[in-house]
This record gives sequence, structure tokens and C-alpha cells, in this order.
Amino acid sequence: MSEAPGDAQALVGLLADLRRFKVVAALVLGAATTAEIAAAAGLDDAEVRRALERLSRGGLVGVDPGGELVLRHERFAASARAASQEKRLVEVSPEELGATSEQAAVLRNFMTGGRLREVPAVASKRRVVLDFLACRFEPGVRYPERDVNEILGAFHPDVAALRRYLVDEGFLERDQGVYWRAGGTVEVT
Repeated sequence: MSEAPGDAQALVGLLADLRRFKVVAALVLGAATTAEIAAAAGLDDAEVRRALERLSRGGLVGVDPGGELVLRHERFAASARAASQEKRLVEVSPEELGATSEQAAVLRNFMTGGRLREVPAVASKRRVVLDFLACRFEPGVRYPERDVNEILGAFHPDVAALRRYLVDEGFLERDQGVYWRAGGTVEVT
């Protein structure tokens, strides 16, 4: 079983074992054979082989064309990028997504990481959320249903319900599978 290249949790899991951590440290310091790693890490050959096998399955260790063991440092970079991106997704605010301050006050109660956890049951709050969603559509532009689904899908998996709410509340109009913005807040510059 191999972990995904950018999975920071899997990387931490690989390094949580002290023997594997020592093997990685030895590789970083230039060891390139099992014997060199064993000497640098203070481990016996069997421990090094087990650690290398696990690190190899996890994508952290490979063999170069000359047959020497190498640390795949790009795995660390991919994990750091993935963790950074996950953090940004978790911390994205409604304002960063273009919400007005009034919309943001309501959206904070229903969004996490830029996605709706739920559609509000209270009509007044639902209208605020729908207004925010309607602002994702340019006035005067006609959107095929697949484009509407893609835009709404960035915020919630139940795109059919969101489309229906937007049409029922007058934020979007629909005719033969084509949608266009018919209401909602419009920014005046």
C-alpha cells in the first residue's frame, strides 16, 4: 500500500517510527547503501531493511540508476504544498470569496473552508446564502446547466437543490436547460 504523494499525514506517519526517522536522517547525511545507513543510524541490517522497505512503499526512498539508495525529497515538498493548500482551504473566509459584510455574517454560520456545510432552513438566511451564490453568475451571461453545476458544486454537493432554490427565489431564470442571473446583489463600481 502506497500513500498519496502529497499526503502530509502519511509522511508524518512514515517518520513517526524512530528507526525509519534515523534511516531518513542517514540518507540526508549522504549514506547510500544499507551498510552506510546501518552505521550512520546505529541500527542493525535487519532494522534498516525493514525501515527501507516501508519508506520505499511510502515513496520516500528509491534507488538511483547507479543502484544507490536515495531519499525522494520531492515527496517532502509535495506534502508541504498539500498541507499548505489544505490549511488555506480551511481558513478561507466568506469575504475572501467575495461575500459582502452582510452576507459574510450569515455565511460564517454555514460555511467551512469555503464550502457550505448545509443550506439554511430559515428562509431569510437561505436568501442571503442564495444571494451570495447568485453573485457567482455574471448578469447577462447565459449558462448551460453543466456550467451552473460546476459553479455551485464548488460550494455544495447538492447542486440540484441549489439550482432549484436559486430559480424558485428569483435569483436565476431557466429555459430549456439554460440559466441566467435574474436577481441578487449587483456591485456598482
